[in-house]
Amino acid sequence: MTALPDWTRPPRPEGWLAEDLDHLPEAPRHTQLIDGALILRLSPQRSWHGRLVTALTTALMAQAPAGFEVEREMTIRLDDRNRPEPDLLLTALPYDPDRTYYPPDAVHLAVEVVSPETAHRDRTVKLRKYAEAGIPHYWCVEDEDGSPVVHTYELDQPTRAYAPAGIFRGSLRRPVPFPISLDLERLVPARRRG
Repeated sequence: MTALPDWTRPPRPEGWLAEDLDHLPEAPRHTQLIDGALILRLSPQRSWHGRLVTALTTALMAQAPAGFEVEREMTIRLDDRNRPEPDLLLTALPYDPDRTYYPPDAVHLAVEVVSPETAHRDRTVKLRKYAEAGIPHYWCVEDEDGSPVVHTYELDQPTRAYAPAGIFRGSLRRPVPFPISLDLERLVPARRRG
């Protein structure tokens, strides 16, 4: 059995806290905190995922009105024991080069691009946690034979749960959090068939 490095041991019996992530220089990039447990990305990222996140970030930046910022791979401090990292988010907070996380009330949209190893977390755990934290919009992007399919959700304020707002293939047009129009097929290169 391989011994774990010392930095992986929680500093307290109840686990890790959100502020601990800022003091773990040994932790791999994209380390998240869910229910007081560190979530590490150990498998390599697929090219499809990286290309899609980059293209989606660029497309949203081009359409975002003044006062909106698009951030890629920044954590959201939902509470003391949860600091997940969506693939991208929209916020109204101004750019701050020293920022390490966003508060949920400053996030208008969280986007997760589903990978095989994150599917359960993205489709259920994060969906619930982002809604409970009051984030108004959530997108879960799936790979359907190489094409992105976007499942959109809007927050039902009284229940603090997401309601499905549409499934988009080919193109996406949404009026919130600002008017967005995307050609989904152009976000990733077409797969070559051998």
